[in-house]
Amino acid sequence: MSESPTVERARPETELSGVGIGLVAEVGVVARMADPPPPPSAAASQEPADVERKRARQALAAVAADLRDRAAQAGGDAADVLEAQALMAEDFSLAAAVEEGVKAGRTAARAIYEAFAGYREALAGAGEYLAARVADLDDIRNRAIAASLGLPPPGVPELPHPYVLVATDLAPADTATLDLSKVVALVTVEGGPTSHTAILARSRGIPAMVGCAGAARLRDGDEVLVDPAHHVVVLNPEPARVGAARAAAAAVVGSAGAVGAGATADGKAVALLANIGGPDDVAGALAAGAEGVGLLRTEFLYLDAEHAPSVEEQEGIYRRIFTELGDRRVVVRVLDAGADKPLAFLPVGKEPNPALGLRGIRALRAHPDILRDQLAAIARAQSGTSTTVWVMAPMVGEPAEAEWFVAQARRAGLATAGVMIEVPSAALLTEEILVSAAFVSLGTNDLAQYALAADRQLGTLAHLLDPWHPAVLRLIGISAGAAASAGKPIGVCGESAADPLLACVLVGLGVGSLSMAPTALGAVRATLGRYTYDECVRMAGLARSAGSAAQARAVVREAADEL
Repeated sequence: MSESPTVERARPETELSGVGIGLVAEVGVVARMADPPPPPSAAASQEPADVERKRARQALAAVAADLRDRAAQAGGDAADVLEAQALMAEDFSLAAAVEEGVKAGRTAARAIYEAFAGYREALAGAGEYLAARVADLDDIRNRAIAASLGLPPPGVPELPHPYVLVATDLAPADTATLDLSKVVALVTVEGGPTSHTAILARSRGIPAMVGCAGAARLRDGDEVLVDPAHHVVVLNPEPARVGAARAAAAAVVGSAGAVGAGATADGKAVALLANIGGPDDVAGALAAGAEGVGLLRTEFLYLDAEHAPSVEEQEGIYRRIFTELGDRRVVVRVLDAGADKPLAFLPVGKEPNPALGLRGIRALRAHPDILRDQLAAIARAQSGTSTTVWVMAPMVGEPAEAEWFVAQARRAGLATAGVMIEVPSAALLTEEILVSAAFVSLGTNDLAQYALAADRQLGTLAHLLDPWHPAVLRLIGISAGAAASAGKPIGVCGESAADPLLACVLVGLGVGSLSMAPTALGAVRATLGRYTYDECVRMAGLARSAGSAAQARAVVREAADEL
């Protein structure tokens, strides 16, 4: 935990709740992001249309170039996000909409504003994945407007001392290139556990609190304690609380270097794996001590493509990943796309509620050629390597879907095929699903969303999306019990696995492997090693019997402290 300027506490200690990202608490003074530029005037331009047209084109080009520069600096997941933003700024149809605005007599700034407004409305109603990109679109718009007016782009304040960055929301361009010697934590009013702020905070190891509505009242210079493990931001924290947080942070940091196979204190093995999004993530995962990969997201091959990648293109990328992993295990999730992640070559039509629409396994069954090519590429890439390759299907809801997927995998020459348990029906029918599936993997992010009827992208519902919720834990317990009876593996690849104490609960429920962001592996490994399997079972029982997520977390923490 870093040091920060001493601020006299003039107000009583106040807790603000949100969704915590990370394990280490940080204390610092608040520095707020500047508000975005106001909407440009709708008054007619006093300049010729050619001048405004050139100004608008140059502004969008400058924004795209700046985003690519930032991508080059950031690397990894952040680079992919920023490259996607740059493509948005260069979108042909967006440029055409700006052109129409200029022709109608608008200034460059106003034409840009109005063009983005149409896209913003479309994205906001297009389902979970694209709705989450609205903040990205707003950031590009604000940067382009500023460029067209000759103003500096909105961005992170530059201060000579460490601080906690507070904003309504943060764009990828802001989070990807943060100076971590100055920014000790992030707090956003909006956003959820799958927002870009959350994703990039995890990948860069920055403590964060998202969906913290109370943060709107924080002001520059306020002293705050950001405690993601307890899902609170504490305004004017008491000295004793800061001291306790510093001690806990030191313990977490000290455990980050823990290596070796995952196991409880009495030696029950628990495979600790990494979630990765592409070949560039493998080295970091192995360096963090991952025993393998529990979730290889393959969407990176598809989302920016106008045409489905060929079998040869896919094979080359998969082979690169498998070769680097050596003789470890990798669980490849086949394309998880559909109405909420629309692809030009995988049309599903307009749906009123895309989160409940033709997605995951449903979309693949509607377009079996996409799955056939992907499975063929995976099988060909596995040939000649020592990697143990498992494949799994997303959003499976019933045994027939599992049976269909397993048949496709075997036809491609892949012997070990399983499914993700992400919807309550699949959790309740795990016993029947495992008649054909070789394993199951719990996607706790979506499982919580569907079990609790709370949209993952809505900051106003972030407090409901808690994997500690007893309803979610009971579903996990049902699935784990079925897997034990069938003698087949069950793991968790949702971010709940990255919470060290919840990891112990998951093991106590019967989960045999945990896959998470690589930055969380050390702390989870160290925490598991403190408790016996029976103690994990006891903690799981306490959590399942609780009446709320907050109560479950509290009773387990109390029990863990006593053990």
